[in-house]
Amino acid sequence: MKIAVEGCMHGELDKVYDTMQRLEAAEGIKIDLLICCGDFQAVRNESDLQCVNVPPKFRTMNSFWKYYSGQAVAPYPTIFIGGNHEAANYLWELYYGGWAAPNIYFLGFAGVVKFGNIRIGGMSGIHKQHDYHRGHHERPPYDNATIRSVYHVRHYDVLKLMHVKEPLDIFMSHDWPLGITEYGNWERLLREKPFFTEEVHQRKLGSESAAKLLNKLKPPYWFSAHLHCRFPAIIQHGEDGPTTKFLALDKCLPGRNFLQVIDIPSNPGPYEIQYDEEWLAITRRFNSAFPLTRMPCTIRNEELDIQDDRQWVRSKLNARGAKTFDFVQTAPPYDPSRPVYNPPIAVPCRNPQTESFLQFLELPYLLDSSNPGGVDINVSSSQAAPALDNDDIELPDEVEDDEDDEE
Repeated sequence: MKIAVEGCMHGELDKVYDTMQRLEAAEGIKIDLLICCGDFQAVRNESDLQCVNVPPKFRTMNSFWKYYSGQAVAPYPTIFIGGNHEAANYLWELYYGGWAAPNIYFLGFAGVVKFGNIRIGGMSGIHKQHDYHRGHHERPPYDNATIRSVYHVRHYDVLKLMHVKEPLDIFMSHDWPLGITEYGNWERLLREKPFFTEEVHQRKLGSESAAKLLNKLKPPYWFSAHLHCRFPAIIQHGEDGPTTKFLALDKCLPGRNFLQVIDIPSNPGPYEIQYDEEWLAITRRFNSAFPLTRMPCTIRNEELDIQDDRQWVRSKLNARGAKTFDFVQTAPPYDPSRPVYNPPIAVPCRNPQTESFLQFLELPYLLDSSNPGGVDINVSSSQAAPALDNDDIELPDEVEDDEDDEE
């Protein structure tokens, strides 16, 4: 299976797909899948554009809207994670993952899917310690603070990924794992990006949460973006342990290293994106502890038993199959012949894909709720997944972090 890996998309789908087609023609190959490591910018219309954390003068529609509207069709199955410049209102609708457009799949704030027999995991956003233990409290319309914090990685999502036991083939994160520069040519990196010098020497460049996941999951391949440069590294996990090939890629610009094709052994096609049994079980197990407020809150790091959930999910998949739910438009697409200069303010919207997904897992819909008293660890529905115990929840001390998000 040939997989194209792309760094920061920045909404330039036309250019990336065109590059892939020209590469296929030049090399005489067939690419089966595109994966994108964040800053995808799934902007459907002018209202979405107001939810992207970039200065207004740099906000442009680019080309995703064509694929959302049906004017164009993605020529390759595409899987992406979120970065720190996204239409956060739209991605929140698809928190658990789902089709952002036909043939273009958002992996969710954290997620694992299968493409053929290849397991692909990922984590959206970037790490900021001061928000790490908070809940997902942000809802549109965003203010100057929440338009940033909405894409900050949360401990809740990391802990779910830490419960993945079965081997992953590929993992994606937007920012680099902390300390990854020690495994590659950091001297060359600093010649290209000298302003990274202090962070590299002080071992502050990268994401602590991504580093924890790298050490736990040990996938054969790990791809990142965010810092707008190419950086390869090889991580040997212990003396006789497995090896991870790491690669960070640039953003889509002429003359930049933004695309790489890898060849992974796989079963013969045809391939399609499908739900992953283990990940659905983890999702079901943790949903009762979904934190939804600014109150610092974390789940203890002890490993939880998901075997009962695993058996329950398996029976559901045996009955329905692992096919993902179909794409549904939830907002009018941009019309270049009728631009909207004063777009309506984005408001929370329930995506039918997400509703169908939660109904399938018999879980309550929580994305438009917020409990001012803190996280409700015993959320229930008519046939809810088992709630986590009170002993599984703790409240950490507040941690302040004034770093900015302007990478």
